[in-house]
Amino acid sequence: MRYSHGSIPLNRNVYLLLIAQFLTAFADNAILFTALAMVMQNGHSPPWYIPVLQGIFLAAFVFLAPWVGSFADSRPKATVLFTANLTKAVGAGLMFLGVDPLISYAVVGVGAATYSPAKYGILPELVHHNDLVKANGWIEGTTILAILTGSLAGGIVADHSVHAALGMVEVLFLLSAFAATFILRIPPQVRAPYHEQTIVHFFRLAQGLLHTSRARFCVLGVALFWSAAVALRVMLVNWAPVVLDLHDSESIAQLTLALAIGIALGAVAVPRIIPLEHLRRVRFAAYAMGAAILLLETTHGVWEARGILLLVGLAGGLFLVPVNAALQEIGHRSIGSGNTIAVQQFFESTGMTLATMLYGVAAAEGADPVMSIAVLGWIVIVATFVVSRRLPREKDE
Repeated sequence: MRYSHGSIPLNRNVYLLLIAQFLTAFADNAILFTALAMVMQNGHSPPWYIPVLQGIFLAAFVFLAPWVGSFADSRPKATVLFTANLTKAVGAGLMFLGVDPLISYAVVGVGAATYSPAKYGILPELVHHNDLVKANGWIEGTTILAILTGSLAGGIVADHSVHAALGMVEVLFLLSAFAATFILRIPPQVRAPYHEQTIVHFFRLAQGLLHTSRARFCVLGVALFWSAAVALRVMLVNWAPVVLDLHDSESIAQLTLALAIGIALGAVAVPRIIPLEHLRRVRFAAYAMGAAILLLETTHGVWEARGILLLVGLAGGLFLVPVNAALQEIGHRSIGSGNTIAVQQFFESTGMTLATMLYGVAAAEGADPVMSIAVLGWIVIVATFVVSRRLPREKDE
C-alpha cells in the first residue's frame, strides 16, 4: 500500500526523524573524537593509524552497499533506523570495554552504513517533491549542528575521561533508536528479500540509476564532496600541530566546527540560490570549495584558519544539498530510494576510503601536511571540471 502525501502526519514524523538524526550524528562525531583522543593520549600510535581508523569505518559502507539499500527498501525505514542505532551502540560498547578502536569503530561503521539509506530514503515518503530540497536542508542542517556539538563535546569530555565520553555516546545511540520507534512505519514499496540480493544485482541497479548524465553527475559529485571533506578532516589532525601548534583533540575539534558551521549556512541558504531546476549552478560552489582549500596553504593563524574552513564549508553546503535532493528524486522514480542511497554510499564511501588510505600511505612516507592540503584543493577543482563537463543544461526526464 502506498501512502498519499496528505495521509502522513508530516510535521510529527519529520520532527521525529530530525531528533533521531541529531542524536545519532552527535554520537557519531563524539565517538570519532573520543577515538582520536585515545590515540593522541596513547602517544605511541604510528602516523598511519588515524587515516586507517577513519578508513576502516568507511569500509563498511563499501562492502555492505550491495545489501543495505535492499534491506532499507524491503521493510519500514523507521525499523531500519532503530536497528542501525542498536548496532552503533554495540560498537560503542565494545570500545568502552577496551576493544581496539580499529575493531569497535568498524562495528559503528556497520551501523552507520545501514542507517544512511533509511535516513535519506524515508524523505521522499514523507515530503512532497516541492519540499524535498527544504527537507534535505533541514536534515543537513541538523546533521551539521550535531557535528558542531558532537565533535566539540567528544573532544572536551574525552580529554578529561574517555570512559565518560563513551558512556555519553552509548546513551545517545540508544536514545536515537528510541526516537525512531515513534516514526510512522510506512509499508515498503519493494518486497524483494534483501538476502537474495547479489553483487551482480547491485551493479545492475547502479547501471539503471546512472543511465542519465544528471544522475551520474549527482553520484560522482556527492562522492567528490565527501572524499574531499573526510580527507581534509583527517589531514587537519596532522596539519594543525605543525602549522598552528595545536596538540589536543578539543582544539582540533574546534577547527572542524568552522567547517561544519559553513556547511550549515550553505544548507540553509541553498533553496533560494540553487533550486533543482538549476542544478548546473552547483559546479561553481565546488570550484569555490577547492579554491578555499588552497587558501589553507597560506595561513598560519588559528582564527584565519577557522575563517577559511568556514568558507570551505559554506561552498560545500551549497554544493551538497541540491545534489542530494536531485539524486533522491531520480532514485525514488527509478530503482527505489533505499537502493539509490546504497549506490550513492558505495561510490562516495569508495572515494572516501581511497582518499583516507592514500593519505595514510603518504603520511607514513612523511608527506608534508601543508603540501597535502594544497594537492587536495587542486584535486577538487580538476575533478569538478571532469564530472560536470556533460551536465545537461536542462533537467533530464
